[in-house]
Amino acid sequence: METIWFCLVAVMIAGYVVLDGFDLGAGVIYFFVAKTDEERRAVLGSIGPVWDGNEVWLLAGGGTLYFAFPALYASGFSGFYLPLMIILWLLILRGISIEFRNHIQSAVWQSLWDAVFAGASALLAIFFGAALGNVVRGVPLDRAGEFFLPLWTDFTVRSGGSEGAGILDWYTIMVAVAALLTIGVHGALWVVLKTEGAVERRARDFVRRLWWALLIMVVAITAASFYVQPQLGRSFSARAWGYVFPLVAILGLAGMRGKGSRSGLPAFLSSCVFIVGMMTAAAFGVYPYVLPSSGDPALSMTVFNAGAPPYSLRVGLMWFIPGMLLAAGYFTYTYRSFAGKVKL
Repeated sequence: METIWFCLVAVMIAGYVVLDGFDLGAGVIYFFVAKTDEERRAVLGSIGPVWDGNEVWLLAGGGTLYFAFPALYASGFSGFYLPLMIILWLLILRGISIEFRNHIQSAVWQSLWDAVFAGASALLAIFFGAALGNVVRGVPLDRAGEFFLPLWTDFTVRSGGSEGAGILDWYTIMVAVAALLTIGVHGALWVVLKTEGAVERRARDFVRRLWWALLIMVVAITAASFYVQPQLGRSFSARAWGYVFPLVAILGLAGMRGKGSRSGLPAFLSSCVFIVGMMTAAAFGVYPYVLPSSGDPALSMTVFNAGAPPYSLRVGLMWFIPGMLLAAGYFTYTYRSFAGKVKL
């Protein structure tokens, strides 16, 4: 049951990145593709019916994590307290920027909230990427399952460095940059799918320019991840079938360059496949760890020592399946209802 819930949590987190990723990405590219007020309203209109619903999956993922792996939830949320508070404030600022922007017809007012929307979106992508980098790299867990990390120290990845590891080091910054590029391209492909005219053309140009940078970063963080976290090499060596996950990511990355459809749907779906492939490959690589120890591997949190009792997991699964089917049905209905290009 522990492994089943590990897979469910991984899929939910990947689903959140796919869904909320494109509306975060719309914020990342906001000033690059939308130059006039009408164009910016078109970009906001492309995510308007769904952005707040997409964020619900972050809450659902956190709740599932708390239920399935309570020890991980307690350790991670206390150890990452500062960055989690920063993320919370960024989510708040981003939400109110979307809601407040059109309440007053003033160039100063709208420009202020446009800047907040774009800045908060970009910073959220960076912080989420750094968080993923910390989970893959590991944290200095003690015997009580607790840890503390400063925001940064000397930017080394080893806890035995001159000042120890921080939340930000050269590896987590690399992952953060890759996350920013991924979310930006993902959002640009959504804007291509949902808009017309000059905004669509600029979004297509953005994808063409950034795709090569994303490719370079994917190669770089893949090599760096195997260097920083030896468990990745052991996992793929022990279970060679796991190479299907990076293969899916490669196919998705290649499909993002596709030029065969003017609608942009195949490229956007390829971006979704790429994100799912990368996230599931990372989860497969760190399994059975849910939070590796950067010091003594014996202190790492695994699906077995961090999981809830088996009976609780079995009962929870009985409720989880119908709940997720209802949520999936609702989201399908919502997206079908607002299908097509944005019309102001």
